[in-house]
Amino acid sequence: MEWVRGEIIGHGSFATISKATTTCRNSRSDLPTLLAVKSSDACLSSSLKNEKHVLESMGSCQQIIRCFGDNSSVENGQEFYNLLLEFASGGCLSDQIKNHGGRLPETDVRRYTKAIVGGLCAVHSKGFVHCDIKPQNILVFEDGAAKIADFGLAKEKGLVMKKTELRGTPLYMSPESVKANEYEAPCDIWALGCVVVEMITGKPVWSHLTELNLFTLLKKIARGEETPRIPEELSEEGKDFLRQCFIKDPTKRWTAEMLLKHAFVGDQDEALLSTSSSKLYKPSTPPSPRCPFGFPVSDSNS
Repeated sequence: MEWVRGEIIGHGSFATISKATTTCRNSRSDLPTLLAVKSSDACLSSSLKNEKHVLESMGSCQQIIRCFGDNSSVENGQEFYNLLLEFASGGCLSDQIKNHGGRLPETDVRRYTKAIVGGLCAVHSKGFVHCDIKPQNILVFEDGAAKIADFGLAKEKGLVMKKTELRGTPLYMSPESVKANEYEAPCDIWALGCVVVEMITGKPVWSHLTELNLFTLLKKIARGEETPRIPEELSEEGKDFLRQCFIKDPTKRWTAEMLLKHAFVGDQDEALLSTSSSKLYKPSTPPSPRCPFGFPVSDSNS
């Protein structure tokens, strides 16, 4: 498979994302003309290889980013590992929120939420946990479709993590993840609730606690009695949906399958789900910092 690297459109902890065009010499009929190529130094490619493994295990799912394979390249004397993915012309969900002045209409919130829940159903049914659900990892396409991306931190269900490992982005981490180092399906549901709040308010769920540093934030999530604030402007269905996401006990928190039947995402006109209620934003700059508080460690570190 041959392709040509284009402009850089984003950065991750260990990877750079670029636009890429396929060449006419490609024989694969399923390859689109435009791709997103996620590249890392070959010796730092474990996260990308994990992402490829998870995406291949997913099979075909309309709510999960599609992977077209991988390869290696040598550019300017440096060896890269490359993952070939769908290109999302609408950027990420964070871009969409900014484009609408910091708040999305509830019709859009319901539509995006349904797509995320559908994707999580597939992820969890295949025996995986995403571990890093947040607006920057939900990609939006020209037709309004939303898909879960960035599976570099994903893990198999039941796999016990090292006690010293922080897996995910602090603002979206669940109490059991911080307190007991548990990263199972319920932690994705807690993060989903955080994303819904951010779509409605334009701010992370803990943004009203501006005095918190990273350590204090993690301590509050793990030990505090406070749960994320539920926006007053949200409909009653939306408020109830969030209550099920923010149950502190992970064994009582609703599953993705249960949430998919909730009135907030299920009781909709299906015609509303096929198109966005507003024009999609096409970002010309890389995504915003991965942690709105500017914490020095916003992603997974051991």
